[in-house]
Amino acid sequence: MAMGLLFTGAIMVFLMAGLHVATAIFFTAYLADWLDMGVLPSMVGNLTWNTMNEFLLVAIPLFILLGELLSRSGVAELMYKGLSVWLRWLPGGLLHTNIVASALFAATSGSTVATAATIGTVAQPTMAKLGYNERMVLGSIAAGGTLGILIPPSINMIVYGALTDVSVGRLFIAGIIPGLALAITMSAIIVVVSLIWGDNHREDGPLPSLVLRLRMLVGLLPVLFVFAMVMGSIYAGLATPTEAAAVGIVGALMIAASNRTLTVAMLHEAFLSSVRTTAMVMLVLTTAFVLNFSLSLTGLPQQLSEYIRDLNWSATTTIWVLVLFYLLLGIFIEAMAMMVTTVGIVTPLVVSLGFDPVWFGIFITVMMELAIISPPVGLNLYVVQNLRPIKGSINDVFIGVLPFVVAMLIFVALLIEFPGIALWLPNQVFN
Repeated sequence: MAMGLLFTGAIMVFLMAGLHVATAIFFTAYLADWLDMGVLPSMVGNLTWNTMNEFLLVAIPLFILLGELLSRSGVAELMYKGLSVWLRWLPGGLLHTNIVASALFAATSGSTVATAATIGTVAQPTMAKLGYNERMVLGSIAAGGTLGILIPPSINMIVYGALTDVSVGRLFIAGIIPGLALAITMSAIIVVVSLIWGDNHREDGPLPSLVLRLRMLVGLLPVLFVFAMVMGSIYAGLATPTEAAAVGIVGALMIAASNRTLTVAMLHEAFLSSVRTTAMVMLVLTTAFVLNFSLSLTGLPQQLSEYIRDLNWSATTTIWVLVLFYLLLGIFIEAMAMMVTTVGIVTPLVVSLGFDPVWFGIFITVMMELAIISPPVGLNLYVVQNLRPIKGSINDVFIGVLPFVVAMLIFVALLIEFPGIALWLPNQVFN
């Protein structure tokens, strides 16, 4: 246990000293190896090659590119307009459109930043004109963006699957119901907060005719088309996640061409942004494999399991301790770093307690969502802040996101109490 605290403290010190996530992980791996066997220098080359040569991980740059293409294809504007005419009557009005639009875009992007940035770019000017509470607007966009890593396809699930040897296909299917349930929970929070604050902001006046509203739903078809191509090919057993990502890119290019946004400049921007993001993710992932290898040599995962067993905690108590652990960790370090530095140690412990590793993959993804909107380092908070046409205090974003943090904590409790939320659908599909 002391060794576990040492490594946790070491990586925290490295990160707070300003080192890049990958560098901090790599230094921690060398520390673990130096304290144990000293074989890491001779293994780094093999570990790096084996990581980069993994076919599953080709899905990461492909899904990143898919999100970049769709965010520039013009689908977000059509989708937002199509949803707004159906959701405007609810207390909170177009705030619900932010959540539902984020959920739909998440079904194709796999990225929380792409989701928040795309929906935020469309939503903020519209809602500013209509006089919405700016804090709630900012909070709903930041929180809705986190659905990008829970609703499949999800880059974070691919990383988790690679690190823990869990089926990415099962993880994708397992994320569908929790993603929809969390979106509903967020919308419920919007209703409650709007009624309490007296800022219902229903869009009064006559609703458009049913024919017009049905016609506006055409704007949802491109996103649903790509989602059906990606998840349908995986569900039917026709493609692996990597192959499905490539199919999705073809669909995204077709949509961009039909919207007349497919230009050389657009492709250049999409590819350049994809390369930058892929380089960052793959560097972090490679160092995470090195860290997991070093920690496995120290026997730390087994020591931690034995220590928890000696405490005689129930399985549920242990999970709630992990909730507290990840909440605290998410305040200090970025979500991806939080996952890759802990799953190698924590997953064997959780599995030894009788939890399904697929369920734990969904659980840790939700905890990552919380980290993404947790001040002061939550990534989406700064994405949304940078989208504001008139820059105000970052505290507006911090305050606006708090109701959605409550919504996520409620959902975490439901996920722990009812694991079937995550496991029922993959069990039905794959059994």
